[in-house]
Amino acid sequence: MPLSPLLILHICSGIVGLLAGTVAMAVRKGGRWHRVAGQVFVGGMLSLGASGAVIATMRAEPPNIIAGLITIYMVTTAWFTGRHRDGRTGAVDWLPLIAALAFEAYLWPVAVVALNRPHRMMNGVPAVMAFFVGTVMLLAAVGDARLLVRGGITGVQRISRHAWRMSFGLFIASGSFFLGPQQVFPVRWRGSVVLTVLGVFPLGLLFFWAVRLRFGKKFKEMVKQAFVGRSQSALPGI
Repeated sequence: MPLSPLLILHICSGIVGLLAGTVAMAVRKGGRWHRVAGQVFVGGMLSLGASGAVIATMRAEPPNIIAGLITIYMVTTAWFTGRHRDGRTGAVDWLPLIAALAFEAYLWPVAVVALNRPHRMMNGVPAVMAFFVGTVMLLAAVGDARLLVRGGITGVQRISRHAWRMSFGLFIASGSFFLGPQQVFPVRWRGSVVLTVLGVFPLGLLFFWAVRLRFGKKFKEMVKQAFVGRSQSALPGI
């Protein structure tokens, strides 16, 4: 059965996003290749999220619509964080907060309903996953609210917001590819530990950056020096 052009775009976008994200993690942070890979990653992930949401709408799959929109939300807010002027906010900064609260308001009720079903699932989504992503979106909403209250963010807080949102966006892509429908893989690989590790690896990256930025004094000093006098500079892509 031939694939539709939209599905081909979706698959290619996911592959580009995964490869670009991997390169961005592997090369020197802040360097030219890191920035280029980050920009390609953003483009691939936005295409992945948009095409996925459209396909899910055509197939009447609400969970996948939300997954596509969350991907767009995470990558877009991370990208704007890298290009946001330090200490400044505008009316457009209210949109991410509204979106994050809307996602959370959808996901937690889904999780509650799923808990009361025999297989602890609703529309193919396990209750624990709905709770997890809903909690992540609540934390994202708190971050968006803090940005508005503080009138912007700088330094370590700025790069931390950028890094964890990019990492979570990469997790959505890797989880969808390695942990989703696995019929594209050889039979002996399906459900293997290797695919599970590859699927959740970006979450490990997320926690690594969270700890390093919170407790790494040397890294904090590097960030501080890098951003002195550069309030309008662009951050790396991931």
